[in-house]
Amino acid sequence: MADKVVAPAANGRLAENVMHFARVLRRAGLPVGPGKVIDALRALEIAGISRRDDFYWTLASVFIDRRAQMELFDQAFHFFWRDPHLLERVMQLLLPKAYGRGTDAVPPQRVSARVLSALLPGAGRSDETEPARKIEIDASLTFSPREALQRMDFESMTAEEFAAARAAVARMRAHLRPLSTRRYLPDARGPRTDLRASLRASLRDGGAVIPLKRRSRAKRFPPLVALCDVSGSMSRYTRMFLHFLHAISGEYDRVHALTFGTRLTSITRHLRHRDVDVALESASRAVPDWAGGTRIGACLREFNLEWSRRLLAQGAVVLLISDGLDRDAGAGLGHEMERLHKSCRKLIWLNPLLRYAQFEARPAGVKAMLPHVDAFLPVHNLQSLTELATVLSEGSRGPDMRAPPARGVRQC
Repeated sequence: MADKVVAPAANGRLAENVMHFARVLRRAGLPVGPGKVIDALRALEIAGISRRDDFYWTLASVFIDRRAQMELFDQAFHFFWRDPHLLERVMQLLLPKAYGRGTDAVPPQRVSARVLSALLPGAGRSDETEPARKIEIDASLTFSPREALQRMDFESMTAEEFAAARAAVARMRAHLRPLSTRRYLPDARGPRTDLRASLRASLRDGGAVIPLKRRSRAKRFPPLVALCDVSGSMSRYTRMFLHFLHAISGEYDRVHALTFGTRLTSITRHLRHRDVDVALESASRAVPDWAGGTRIGACLREFNLEWSRRLLAQGAVVLLISDGLDRDAGAGLGHEMERLHKSCRKLIWLNPLLRYAQFEARPAGVKAMLPHVDAFLPVHNLQSLTELATVLSEGSRGPDMRAPPARGVRQC
């Protein structure tokens, strides 16, 4: 395509096309409303459309609020404005993949399903949702949309499916087991006799009768600390996990969340907002390294030095969500994981790579982390989050994965 965008005629449809482009972005999940469309048209009047780069960045400056939205905007812009064979390319991406053939300039796996669904509503859905219409005829060979959504990977979800998954996560609950503390509370059926309370009660009757007062240990829910990897490969899984964390934080007072990429950032204060969208929006703005690189060892070292004494007390449970791919090749990671494991009651590692049946602990970061975890679980769909809630509720250890896993260690 030429380097310039041809200026529209007096009776052109630039405003109408910008409006349709805004609808595509809104269906893809970007918060684009009528106000932004008006601002975009005014900005185009000032910047002009004689150059392609000016047109691109003018729309980007109006429609994009966060860095994480840049990839979706770029793909949508490429298909909507610059590709002369939009329909043919999109339909090729929706057909069964035959890798290694064809001359498509954009690899199919790099195109977001949310963009495909926004350009062709209903076409970007998974094949598992189509047989849902036949469930009344032959239920043995079909799956309901709800069951298909439970097993669908977060990365392959369309905007509508992702919104439905968020609603399902908001209804999840994890009933943590309370732990006994050193303090005692009055209890009529307690195992211990409270001598001080018994003598105080006998004074009311002149000391003739000494009623025995009993007590038992006070119980309190343990702290729940989440360390979330926000690198580029973990962005979508971490965002859904933060929805899960926000859902259970309303029931427990000691839920803490920290993100790490190239640096460590606490987002506990942001997740306390009652509106989950406002909470995640505020948290994403507070994280400067979202969708960047990963330095797991350096970030865990910072957590152990500055945060562990404040957060990992009274039997804390630590949830570490990461794929284990470290930019520093696991330098010092084993030592920091060992220290973290000894500082908490239970360390659970959530890794989306476990969705692959042939997962192997080959990266240096994964090998350094595995010996120091109590449970190793997937976190790639709604079913895995339900299993996590069950592990937290029942206090089970989960699968023993501290030894390096063999080929085909887990199939989810």
